[in-house]
Amino acid sequence: MSIADLVPDTESLTRGLAGVGYLADPNLATALFCAVRLPQPLLLEGEAGVGKTQAAKSLAELLDTPMFRLQCFEGIDASEALYEWNYPRQLLGIRLAEARGDSLEEESLFGPDYLIRRPLLAALEHPGPRPAVLLIDEIDRADEEFEAFLFELLAESTVTIPEIGTLRATHPPIVILTSNRTRDLHDALKRRCLYHWIEYPPLAQAIAIVRARVPEASAELATQVAGAVQRLRSLDVQKPPGVAEAIDWVHAAQLLGLDHLDEDGVEATLGSVLKYREDHDVARAASLRWIADPVRAAREAASDAVAGDGSR
Repeated sequence: MSIADLVPDTESLTRGLAGVGYLADPNLATALFCAVRLPQPLLLEGEAGVGKTQAAKSLAELLDTPMFRLQCFEGIDASEALYEWNYPRQLLGIRLAEARGDSLEEESLFGPDYLIRRPLLAALEHPGPRPAVLLIDEIDRADEEFEAFLFELLAESTVTIPEIGTLRATHPPIVILTSNRTRDLHDALKRRCLYHWIEYPPLAQAIAIVRARVPEASAELATQVAGAVQRLRSLDVQKPPGVAEAIDWVHAAQLLGLDHLDEDGVEATLGSVLKYREDHDVARAASLRWIADPVRAAREAASDAVAGDGSR
């Protein structure tokens, strides 16, 4: 089945993603649809944990095609991203030729058989029948030189290997780039991409996402965790939690046998959602009881106040 048959329109893409557990809003679904069908690279930006990486994974699952992930980091270069030469194999080839008394041309040591293919080259060489999904994750962690290195691939689905020449994809990959916006990306990179900013989802959607990703969780637990994550984001924390942390929180609560959140449950599982000691202090200062259930916390506070008035 071709890409056009699998995703004839945005509605089909939205339903297909929901079928693999990813709930995309109409704007994100439209951006992904354009990335698949134009095709054109898509740059997804947003806070950490809003589902950028998962969007690429779910898209590959929907299309039943492999995903090649390049995790960017400071100092990444072509050898980590595109290819490197298999030096032990080249050395073995030289020794075998010497043992046989054969002549060995230098060019024969720099052919496709001696390449170690990294994610970019593997995605370009994917034989089909459908294009692979190439995830270039956290591109903002790489430097501007690496951005420039990507221009040829993003614009033309080609790469140049000096010893071999220019390689062109027979099935150009669907390219998804993600950024947490720790730095601004170059305009030349953005010009080659579609763009979409993923917001934190509203509460109802967050609950639906958690339930889709952890279907065995109780509805009460999923609802409480999604609401608690929103309340934690309203505090002055260094790392506001996203949907990914909400899913982790539900998994941790389930592991401990919890089917709902209370003050003790929040205390026991807080490390699954907040990753800085200072953020734990902020949460405790705000009240773990309020984080778990603000309605109950307000009711108990009012009851305590009434009891206090009565004792005077």
